[in-house]
Amino acid sequence: MADSPKIASLYAAHLMGPESSEAVEVVTSVGIDIGTTTTQCVVSRLTVKNTAPGTLVPRMEITDKEVIYRSEIHFTPITEGNLVDTDKVFRLVAQEFARAGISPSDIDTGAVIITGETAKKENARRISDEVAGYAGDFVVATAGGKLESVIAGRGSGASDYSRTRFMTVANIDIGGGTANIGIFKAGKAIDSCCINVGGRLMRVDAEERRIVQITGPMVHVLDDLGLSLKEGDSVDPMTLEIICRRMAGVVLSALKNSRPSGLEDALMMTEPLRLDYEVDCVMISGGVADHAYTDSPCDTLEEIARYGDIGPLLGRQIRQVFTEAGCELIRPVETIRATVIGAGAQTVDVSGSTIVVDDNCLPLKNIPVVIPFGDGIPDSEAAVAAAVLQSVKSLYEEDAIEHMAIGVQGSEYLSYKKIQVLAKGVLQGLSPVIRAGFPVIVVMEHDSGKVLGQSLRVMNPSAQVICVDQIEVGEGDYIDIGHSMAGGTVVPVVIKTLVFETRQR
Repeated sequence: MADSPKIASLYAAHLMGPESSEAVEVVTSVGIDIGTTTTQCVVSRLTVKNTAPGTLVPRMEITDKEVIYRSEIHFTPITEGNLVDTDKVFRLVAQEFARAGISPSDIDTGAVIITGETAKKENARRISDEVAGYAGDFVVATAGGKLESVIAGRGSGASDYSRTRFMTVANIDIGGGTANIGIFKAGKAIDSCCINVGGRLMRVDAEERRIVQITGPMVHVLDDLGLSLKEGDSVDPMTLEIICRRMAGVVLSALKNSRPSGLEDALMMTEPLRLDYEVDCVMISGGVADHAYTDSPCDTLEEIARYGDIGPLLGRQIRQVFTEAGCELIRPVETIRATVIGAGAQTVDVSGSTIVVDDNCLPLKNIPVVIPFGDGIPDSEAAVAAAVLQSVKSLYEEDAIEHMAIGVQGSEYLSYKKIQVLAKGVLQGLSPVIRAGFPVIVVMEHDSGKVLGQSLRVMNPSAQVICVDQIEVGEGDYIDIGHSMAGGTVVPVVIKTLVFETRQR
C-alpha cells in the first residue's frame, strides 16, 4: 500500500440533469475493529448529495455523517492456541448487528480493521475476509498499520482539528499491541508510521502478582532494560513503571527522530516518519488514551493490571514523558473508539462524474490492481500493450486468468490522441482477460475516465468496460466496485489493502 491513505470513494456514473441536482442518497456504513485487546463496532449514516448547482457537472459529496449505534466494547476472543476465535468474533458481530437493528444486507460500505498484534495471528486474513463477507457487500477488510493511523486520526477528530486550527497535529492511537501515528495538516494525512508499543504486550495477573504472558516485542523492551523477566515470574509496580516509561520514550522518539536505532528501530513496524515538518500538538487515542488524560489511581498492582495488562500504566507514562518533553497533549473528541468510528464514518469520500460503467457485471470484489506504466504512458500502442500484457502474466498463469484492474497514475493532461493510444494498447494487452470473459477495468487518476471508457467501448463493442477516474491506486491495492446508487447516478468504489505493512529489513 502506498503511504497516502486509501479511501472509499463514490463515483458518478453519468452526467445528471438539473432535476438530479438535489438528489440525496443515505448510505449505511459499519466499522468493525478487531484489536489486540478489544473488539467493537459502530454503525453510521452518511448522506450523499449532489452539491453542484443547476446544470453544472455534478459533484457528489458526503454532506452529513452521523454515528447511530455504538456497540459495547468486548475483549477480543483468543483461543488457547493464541489465535483469534473466529466463531466468537462472528457471534459478537451478529449480536451487535441485532442490537443495532440492522442486517448485513442493510450495509452499503465501511471497514473491518484487524489491528495490532491481532493482525499477526495466523488466521487474521481469514477472519477479515469472512467477517467482511458476512457484514455486507462493500465492507472492506484491511489490516495496514499506516492505513489504521490515518483512519484513527480521522475518527479521533485530529484531522478536523488540524483543519480548523491551521495546525500540524500528531494523532497517536495506542491499543493493546501497536501505537499508530498519523500526522495531519490542513485536514489531510501527510505522514504515518506504526510502532510495536501497546498495553497488552505484557499480561499480568494482579491477584497472583505474576506475569502471565510476554509477547515478542516486549522481549525487545526487556532486553533493552537488562531485565530477565519471563512468564510466571513475580512482578511489582516499580518494575512495570520502568517498562512503561521506556515504551513511552520509544513513542516520543518516533516524533523526534527520523532515523531510529536500537530499541526504537526494533519496534518500528513501518518506515519511520519523515519529520520534514514541525508538529504543533499531539492527541492520544485508542484504548490506552483514557489513562493518559485522567487521574484515576494507577499505583498498586491491582490498579495497574485492572484489565489483566499494563495499559493503564502505559497511558500514565505517556502523559508524563510527553509533558516532560514539552509536547502539548490535546484530548481528542474520541479516544478508545477512534479507529472504529474512523472506519465506519470517515473512510468514505466522493468525487468524479466522468466515468463509464457496465452495471450488469457489478458488483465486483477484491479486484487486484496492477500499475503497468511506472514511468508514464508509453507513446505507442504496442508499448502500452506490451506493458499491460506483462502485468497480466505477472499476476496470473495463462490457464488461470481472473479479474484485474489497470491503474493509470498521474494527473497530467492527456490529449485525445494519447487516450486513443492508451485505449488500443489496453485492449491488446488485456486480450487474455477479455477472452476469459472478464471486463476491462481501468482506474485513472486523471479526469479522463469517460473519454477513455467510451473509446474502449467503440474499439471493442463486445467487451464490458468499467472505467473510473480521479482516484489514486498503487501496485498491490485491491478494489471493490458496487452497483450504481442514487437512481443510477453513482457507484461505490472501495480501495483497500489486504496485507499488514511491515518494514523491508
